[in-house]
Amino acid sequence: MIIRLGSRGSRLALTQAELAAEALRQANPGLDVALVPITTTGDRDRSKPFGEIGARGVFVKEIEEALLEGRVDVAIHSAKDMTSTATDGLAIGAFLAREDARDALCGAGELRPGMRIGTASARRKAQLLALEPRLSIEPLRGNVDTRLRKRGERGLDAVVLAAAGLDRLGLANEIGHRFDADQLVPEAGQGAVALQVRQGEEELVAFADHSETRRRVSAERACVAHIGGGCLAPVAAHHDGEALTALIAAEDGSWVERRRGDDPVALANELLAAVP
Repeated sequence: MIIRLGSRGSRLALTQAELAAEALRQANPGLDVALVPITTTGDRDRSKPFGEIGARGVFVKEIEEALLEGRVDVAIHSAKDMTSTATDGLAIGAFLAREDARDALCGAGELRPGMRIGTASARRKAQLLALEPRLSIEPLRGNVDTRLRKRGERGLDAVVLAAAGLDRLGLANEIGHRFDADQLVPEAGQGAVALQVRQGEEELVAFADHSETRRRVSAERACVAHIGGGCLAPVAAHHDGEALTALIAAEDGSWVERRRGDDPVALANELLAAVP
């Protein structure tokens, strides 16, 4: 039996797909797993801001289409790239054990007034400016290697990337500082890899599911879904194992609202009510 895993073609995406493949092989020795690289909308256009090429989901749409059309059997995603609501006909059959969900500052060990920092994330921009209003936040897109290279080419003081991706690529030495999750609240699902299947075929990957990661990421996704955050909305949610922290902010960092609790919907409603 051959299981085809659909994934983006970047080095990080294929590294994560291989982690998923290994989890499947461990449970089914002798299983034949094939990786199928797929180019997404977000991969094709690496210059425009996310808002100009589509909402959240620009890195998953084509992979989901391949899954629905039967061209692949399992879609492998960074959970943070997925829409917060389920796609009709599809289900998340498993989450691999989550790695470091935090954001990482690369190129410097701390934030300083006047620094030029690269990021395309409205969530990161809002929280960075709330921490230090005198920062200059510059748009920066591309895969991990590209963004690290562009930091030097453009003379930026630092870039902010997901720590988990750097760790998986063996690039932890690029990290000058890992932000505490209550300092820079991570994207819902950050650090987790999701294995998506067609509805009714969850048993194909269910044995690879890490239940604690599912519990935490499901709460984060539920909160963001209720808020209605899209890719450009400065919205964040992170469950640390004890409780959920959720955030909504102005993109310029002029106001930030955080709430912490156990009920994703209640937190979302509190945040929506607090928006100026």
